[in-house]
Amino acid sequence: MDQSMPHDRAKLQPLTLEEITALESRIANVRIFTILGLRDVTFLRGICRAVAPRRREYDGIFETFHGGLLITIADSTAALAVLTLTGPRAKITTTDMSIRFLMPTLTDVVVEARVIKFGRTLVPLQVDLRNMDGNLVAIAQVTYMRLEG
Repeated sequence: MDQSMPHDRAKLQPLTLEEITALESRIANVRIFTILGLRDVTFLRGICRAVAPRRREYDGIFETFHGGLLITIADSTAALAVLTLTGPRAKITTTDMSIRFLMPTLTDVVVEARVIKFGRTLVPLQVDLRNMDGNLVAIAQVTYMRLEG
């Protein structure tokens, strides 16, 4: 498998229905996905897109989408993007991540996580978080480690 990820959208491959079902089954019992309430989740190989609802009870001190939740959403969506390449049963873990907050948001957030390079051990990703008007509210870099072969 070519380990570099194409950014040419025409080359992106969809997952099969069986693969999507396996991913959905895998995350169904992971509590953080239930808590985050991600919806409209879509998968391509190396990419996961979703909408994360803003819940006012989780707002920060300035009554906007809490930054800690945004980084959790970025991390969780990045994990799903990695699993589109490894398969849903793979053992993976976050090794590091950073986020740059660009503007506050009062709306739900559209998140897209993209694998930059699918390495044998490390998998770096770019995650964009946008408000419902399409404005970039945060960008994150996440690195996952593949814990087995």
